[in-house]
Amino acid sequence: MDLGLKDKVALVTASSKGIGKAIATGLAQEGARLSLCARDAARLHATTDELRAGGADVLATVGDVSRPADIERIVGATLSRFGQIDILVCNAGGPPPGNFRDFLTDAPWEQAFQQNLMSVVRLARLVIPSMQQRKWGRIITVTSISAKEPLSGLILSNVMRAGVTGLVKSLATELAPDGILVTNILPNLVLTDRIRSLMQHNAEKAGATVDQMLADAARNIPLGRIAAPEEFAQMAVFLASERASYLTGVSISIDGGAMKSLM
Repeated sequence: MDLGLKDKVALVTASSKGIGKAIATGLAQEGARLSLCARDAARLHATTDELRAGGADVLATVGDVSRPADIERIVGATLSRFGQIDILVCNAGGPPPGNFRDFLTDAPWEQAFQQNLMSVVRLARLVIPSMQQRKWGRIITVTSISAKEPLSGLILSNVMRAGVTGLVKSLATELAPDGILVTNILPNLVLTDRIRSLMQHNAEKAGATVDQMLADAARNIPLGRIAAPEEFAQMAVFLASERASYLTGVSISIDGGAMKSLM
């Protein structure tokens, strides 16, 4: 199936590894031109080299999406190189685990706010004009199932992901007349460094190993396993495509059937 993505310009944040890299790779396979960014320069350039070796047209910009100046530089470099942005994938590392009593100062809340909510606001604000000019665009956010079903021990994520979900729903209505579709993808467990880090945190508290924690987590998923990043990426690529032309304002869980809520 032709997804209609050839020569579309996609900006994918936090795309040097994990979910972001998998989404970028999937878009490249469909012929999209890519703008990638991440904080780790060495890892970002390694991913860029890998994608270019496969024939992709890739721009790489080192930057931190929690910093407004970096976002402006990343978007500016993309527009300077490609002249437009058709697809924005907002992805960022999750905030640290913990309960309310673990975050009794403003600093961790402010950091999570800048990294996970304001980064989406600022990116959208800068790319929407480019999309409106052509009456076509896709904005896809990567959050967590915690936006629908708050997770124990992840209070910062629960709050910020819910905020992004509200933003997605609001933007979808506002931007629909411009042909811009806004969607949200909610991962549960995807085998990334972030999940391994969370499992290490839980393992230390439980006196277990990371492998034991991963195996326990998989048993609570109806499909019986943790997702690979590529499985998650396939939904993002579809939502970015011409084939998702009547999907906007939705939050789609990629969780192997783990979430029990009806909505």
